[in-house]
Amino acid sequence: MIKKILIANRGEIAARIIRTCKKLSIQTVAVYSEADQKAPFVEMADESFLLGPPRVNESYLNVDKIISIAKKTKVDAIHPGYGFLSENGQFVEKCDTAGIIFIGPKGDVMEKMGSKIEARNAMKAAGVPVVPGTDGVVASVDDALVIAQEIGYPIMLKASAGGGGIGMQVVQSDEELSKAFESNSKRAQSFFGDGSMFMEKKLENARHIEIQLLADKHGNAIHLFERDCSIQRRNQKVVEEAPSHFLSSETREKMGKAATDAVKAIGYTNAGTIEFLVDMDENFYFLEMNTRIQVEHPVTEEITGLDIVEEQINIANGRALTFKQDDLLIDGHSIEVRIYAEDPVTFFPSPGHITTFKAPSGENVRNELAVTSDFDVTPFYDPMIGKLIVKADTRDQAISAMKSALSEYQVDGIKTNIPMLREIMNMEAFTEARATTAFVNEHYLPMMKKKTN
Repeated sequence: MIKKILIANRGEIAARIIRTCKKLSIQTVAVYSEADQKAPFVEMADESFLLGPPRVNESYLNVDKIISIAKKTKVDAIHPGYGFLSENGQFVEKCDTAGIIFIGPKGDVMEKMGSKIEARNAMKAAGVPVVPGTDGVVASVDDALVIAQEIGYPIMLKASAGGGGIGMQVVQSDEELSKAFESNSKRAQSFFGDGSMFMEKKLENARHIEIQLLADKHGNAIHLFERDCSIQRRNQKVVEEAPSHFLSSETREKMGKAATDAVKAIGYTNAGTIEFLVDMDENFYFLEMNTRIQVEHPVTEEITGLDIVEEQINIANGRALTFKQDDLLIDGHSIEVRIYAEDPVTFFPSPGHITTFKAPSGENVRNELAVTSDFDVTPFYDPMIGKLIVKADTRDQAISAMKSALSEYQVDGIKTNIPMLREIMNMEAFTEARATTAFVNEHYLPMMKKKTN
């Protein structure tokens, strides 16, 4: 039985995990870098230990130091959150060797799904539709140019080991492909230690819709419905909602079954998410699998009433799921927006000192926060400083609730994307549920350009 957990992460997700641990009377250990010494999650934990300097290789990716602290504090388990070591199969193996439970899937399954090429082939074998493209590594620019003639432009060039939009680029011509191939391969090699590239047909007017999954160690797997995460900037999500207003009940059921069958086929356990691209005719195609908790998990919790972190801990404890698919119903509508320390037009990070920070409150308003007033946002990590979530009976009511909450949000001292989020909540393409992954380029940025001219 897990009685003490080390959280190998920082920011809002560390605080979020600690909150559930407190509810379950589980002791917590936080680890932090020099840049995060004053972060709220450090004080929330029962024990806290400094990892080292701000750079991630010397702090949140320092596997040996984290394992050493875990042994010293005699924790039963490590929760990796998202990012950092959350999808690192070698870290899972080191936890296993140290006799510490890793709250997540097995290392070999994680590694398979971490390779976009292997994951794509595993999904094909499981009968899940995939986007037309290459089934293996594209060895050279010359090979890429030949394949491009078969697939047809536009093409999405992707790093096999990529994530967070790194190593990914849309190319429209042979010239663009020639320039992009080498640069993205080198970038992927630098970030992930693997410069392997592959290619997929770029789907036009597609939506990014993902299925949240839970699978225990007794062969049971269920889905917690979908999230629509189509509004993105630089291939990273900005607005997420559940359920999708676009999907029909029939497609929802098909996608849920395909995702559930897939995790059973690959022997996956714990929480995970399968991401799909969905075209205008509701045809869906596998995009990738995230073998961890997602940033946007709160909207799923709001419409199902489940605590996904609690379910992760229960599964890690070897317990069987206590509910079946037919027990779950969608209750209302939930929207999440990510609050970034960044310029709302250029999307460049905007680190600095927050003088005043006031988050909105009220019935059905939820905040997941990484910062407070009189707090330094450093340039070392992702610029997300918080998440704002609302829940209501209908989508229209949820949009109204989000508008109201955003009007109360106050962050002084740095630039944030709150002005962008306020604009989005009033744009017809969003309120009428017509947003695709091209929303920012086709609607938001042109509108901002008009306003500034």
